[in-house]
Amino acid sequence: MAQLSLSRRLRRTPFTEGVLAAGVTGYTVYNHMLLPTVFRSVEEDYHHLKSAVQVWDVSCQRQVEVRGPDAGRLVQMLTPRDLRGMLPGQCYYMPIVDETGGMLNDPVVVKLAEDRWWISIADSDLLYWVKGIAHGYRLDVLVDEPDVSPLAVQGPRADDLMAEVFGDAVCDLRFFRFGLFGFGGRQMVVARSGYSKQGGFEIYLEGGDLGMPLWNALMEAGRSLDVRAGCPNLIERIESGLLSYGNDMTDDNTPHECGLGRFCNTATAIGCIGRDALLRVAKEGPVQQIRPLAISGAAVPAVEEFWPVMAGHRRVGRVSSAAFSPDFDVNVAIAMIRMTHWDPETALTVMAPDGPREAQVQERFWN
Repeated sequence: MAQLSLSRRLRRTPFTEGVLAAGVTGYTVYNHMLLPTVFRSVEEDYHHLKSAVQVWDVSCQRQVEVRGPDAGRLVQMLTPRDLRGMLPGQCYYMPIVDETGGMLNDPVVVKLAEDRWWISIADSDLLYWVKGIAHGYRLDVLVDEPDVSPLAVQGPRADDLMAEVFGDAVCDLRFFRFGLFGFGGRQMVVARSGYSKQGGFEIYLEGGDLGMPLWNALMEAGRSLDVRAGCPNLIERIESGLLSYGNDMTDDNTPHECGLGRFCNTATAIGCIGRDALLRVAKEGPVQQIRPLAISGAAVPAVEEFWPVMAGHRRVGRVSSAAFSPDFDVNVAIAMIRMTHWDPETALTVMAPDGPREAQVQERFWN
């Protein structure tokens, strides 16, 4: 495979020094930054994530900060999720849609105050969409990208590690809540959240100067816990049904097609730009939807392009992410399947790069 040429357009992070020293062996480009994808191997990283604790450089989850008197109104305009009951100190998973109801991003939004929000984005240039909405509607807000770099601590021993560095009180955080905790003479937003189902936290580092001191403190405190540098793991995220924007969904898909209808309160999300389009979708229902798919045979290769899913000679869907799961001893996959063939136990054929594979729709994801 051709080498990726590095330049200043691929931004370093406050933790890059630690990632390199930990022996990263694979990257992807995410929001114009390098996101680690492999350290020892995808399989070894997977087993370790499920048994111990890892520190992830996820600085690529850039923040879109919205602050000012109209901040709450602007954030509600972006999403079909009703935000009226959201309080400062809470985090929400929040589909963001365009005027047609198509997915533009699926971030976690952090409500710091009534007039200050962070939108922790997946891989897309959402900043410009938000700026355009603010300008077009002449809202009294400032929209920019702050110097905030998230660092995730994930795994079953995450609470033990975080308590060593931030004190026992951090373990009292409820899921998708955050608090302010001191490190290096500075208060940091720490949330109980993360891109895995293994449990953990995300630390929102403001300013890069404390990046390596924070990284080193976590690594030193975690020696007895078998801490390692890690990253979002392909196998674990597919088992858990964690979608990847740009891989499993794009702006061609509505939240309902992506199985995110439970995060859409379209009838009451007054002001959402895509509300009218999604009201029609909610009434009629999607004609295709994300489904877990088990694929037979030996370990599948990487998914570089969509794999067609066939029912006889008819194409009824596509696979967007797939990997062999050591724990479940099967190839696990995320697929978009037509409603005619999305029922559990439906037998299908996946046209993988190495040939046709038998597959079966699953009732639920594995984790």
